[in-house]
Amino acid sequence: MAYWLFKTEPDTFSIDTLRVQGSSCWEGVRNYQARNMMRDLVKEGDLVLIYHSSCKQVGVAGIAKVTKEAYPDHFALDPNSEYFDPKSDPENPRWVMVDIEFVRKTKRLIPLAVMKAMPELAEMPLVKRGNRLSIMPVSESEWQAILDKETR
Repeated sequence: MAYWLFKTEPDTFSIDTLRVQGSSCWEGVRNYQARNMMRDLVKEGDLVLIYHSSCKQVGVAGIAKVTKEAYPDHFALDPNSEYFDPKSDPENPRWVMVDIEFVRKTKRLIPLAVMKAMPELAEMPLVKRGNRLSIMPVSESEWQAILDKETR
C-alpha cells in the first residue's frame, strides 16, 4: 500500500462532497506528471490525504481510499465537459482517472502552515516552494506525522 495526497478545490469538490457521495471518480487531472503517477503508481487499496487548496482554509481535510486503478478519463472526450481535451483519443487515452471512497474526515483541518513548520515534512513536495502538482506521493513517515497533527 502506498500513500498519496490529492489536491482539490473545496468549492468544486470537498471531503464533505465525498462523504455524501461515498465514492467518486477522481477526474480532471490535466498535468502529465500527476497523470503518470496516477496511471503508473496509484493502486487499489492505497490511502489518500484529501487536501483542500485555493480556498480560505488550505490543508488536509480527510482521508480516502483508492477503489479502482487508473482507467480512461471519459470527460476528456466529452465536448460539454470542462475537462474536454480535443486532442484526446478514445483509442489511446491521454488522461486517466481513479475511483476513491470516503474513509473519514480528519478530526480537524491540518493547515499547510502547520505542515510547513514540521521538520519531518521538509522533503515533502507539498511544502516546497513552487510545487503545483495535484497528486503527489506521501511517505509512510510523512503520512503518520501529518495524522499525528490531528490531535495537536
